[in-house]
This record gives sequence, C-alpha cells and structure tokens, in this order.
Amino acid sequence: MVVHLVSPQKRYDSLYLSNFAIRQVRDELARLPGVGDVLVWGAGEYAMRVWLDPAKIANRGLTASDIVTALREQNVQVAAGSVGQQPEASAAFQMTVNTLGRLTSEEQFGEIVVKIGADGEVTRLRDIARVTLGADAYTLRSLLNGEAAPALQIIQSPGANAIDVSNAIRGKMDELQQNFPQDIEYRIAYDPTVFVRASLQSVAITLLEALVLVVLVVVLFLQTWRASIIPLVAVPVSLVGTFALMHLFGFSLNTLSLFGLVLSIGIVVDDAIVVVENVERHISQGKSPERRQRRRWMKSLVPFFLLPRC
Repeated sequence: MVVHLVSPQKRYDSLYLSNFAIRQVRDELARLPGVGDVLVWGAGEYAMRVWLDPAKIANRGLTASDIVTALREQNVQVAAGSVGQQPEASAAFQMTVNTLGRLTSEEQFGEIVVKIGADGEVTRLRDIARVTLGADAYTLRSLLNGEAAPALQIIQSPGANAIDVSNAIRGKMDELQQNFPQDIEYRIAYDPTVFVRASLQSVAITLLEALVLVVLVVVLFLQTWRASIIPLVAVPVSLVGTFALMHLFGFSLNTLSLFGLVLSIGIVVDDAIVVVENVERHISQGKSPERRQRRRWMKSLVPFFLLPRC
C-alpha cells in the first residue's frame, strides 16, 4: 500500500513533506497491527549541503578530505566537563556550563575553521564553499500526478489480513489528518485490497444471481417448490466447505481464489439442477428408491464431468 503526502496549494515543498512524513506519520503507521515496515520515498531528510568551489580550495592548498575532516572535528556533541577544582566544604558553589553542541544553521557551518596559515590567516568554510540547507540525497524523487509528493510504502507483515491492515491504515490516516498543518493532505495512490474487495463483491453478486436462477429454473420447469430447496441448500453448504478447506490448507482469499469461487458456483448450480431434475423424473415414473438412486448416478455421471469443461 502506498500513501502520498501532498500540498494542494504548494505551500510546502517536497523536502518539508518528506520530513513531516518521517517524523509525524511513519512511526504511527508502523505501530499498527499487521504492518511490517514503513518506508518513506521522496526528497529524504534535511541535511546541510556544502558546495565546494574547486578554484578556491586549490588556491588555499586544500582538498575535499580536509573539508570533511574539519566538519567531523568541529560538528560534534561533547560533554561540558568540569570547571576548576573541588571547593572547600565551607565555600561550596555550583557553576553551570552550557556548551554549543552540533551545528544547526548555515551561518554556524560557515564559521567552521578549515585551515590556519603560517601567517595566522584563518580560512573558514564560507570562504571556500557555499552552505545551504537541503536534502541528504537527490537521487530519488516521488511524484503524484506530475507533482512532487513523498510516498510512504507500507509493507504488510506475513500472514496478516490485507483488508484489516488497509482499513487500519485508512482509519489512522484520517485520524492524523485532523492534526496535519493546513494545506497538507494525504492520497492513497495504490491499495492492492481494492481488487480483493471487487472480487468479494463479484462472488456475492454471483451467489445471489445463482440462487435466484435456481429457484426460477426449478420452479418453472419442474413445477415444484420442494425440489428447489435442494440446490438452494447445496450451494451455501459447498461454499462453507470450500472456505473450511482453504483455511485448513492455508490458502488465502485473493483474486485467483475468488475467481475460482465464481466459476465453481456456476458448476455447483448446474450439477444440482441436473441431479434434481433426474430424481424428479424417476419419482414421476414410480421407480423404487434403490433403483432411482442407481440409475441417477449412472445417468448423471457424464454431465458431472462435462459441465465443468463447458
């Protein structure tokens, strides 16, 4: 299942939407039952981009490795440590030390000292590079209808019910939508359960049509309501047995199995009508039950094998 975050009025760019999805939506969806993992595709997370000027770093005798080393050494989180020595018990005092941790703005990164020359000249990062706030990578983009829209790919856990997971995701997104900033909405671009829901609806419609046609055919041609009860009972019983065996052998409901159910309903109905018509004919001829049963099976054997292949 794929969920996109969009900004209809273009108030937020794809980078903001991507970070919003990572920080506000991903963990909420990952905690839902049946969800195995949530991946965010699009603009990536915020990162400080350093665009080096080759001519300037060459003039100062620097390389890209020197810049990376300076960034790693000066953009760190360190403990404040202690100030002075332990005071006398009669003159105890406490001094709070606040330190500047990791750098957060373009100006702070620009002040990083890259090199100090022999004459005391200080080369800062802003002197040889352009520092901007951007994405951590530009190798992947996510689009929806031609517009940038970060995507959340929800991976289902093995053995989970796809329809239950889809309903849970839709409910959670509706809940989160109420707290979204203005001009941030979600769109569900791909939901594989749509095909399963359509197949279930097709099975229900086919079953209803089959039951109605069975009653009409049997009552119209055999002129008896009693005979119509047998196929009406046979079809639901066959479906219940089918679902029981599918559960026993670990088969799931998918488009292929549901398509097979649609075909099997027609086969069961045809077989039931053939059997009922044959039995009613033997009853009208006054034959004994044992003889009726034997001749019914002999004459119905060929239609049983031919109907599924027609």
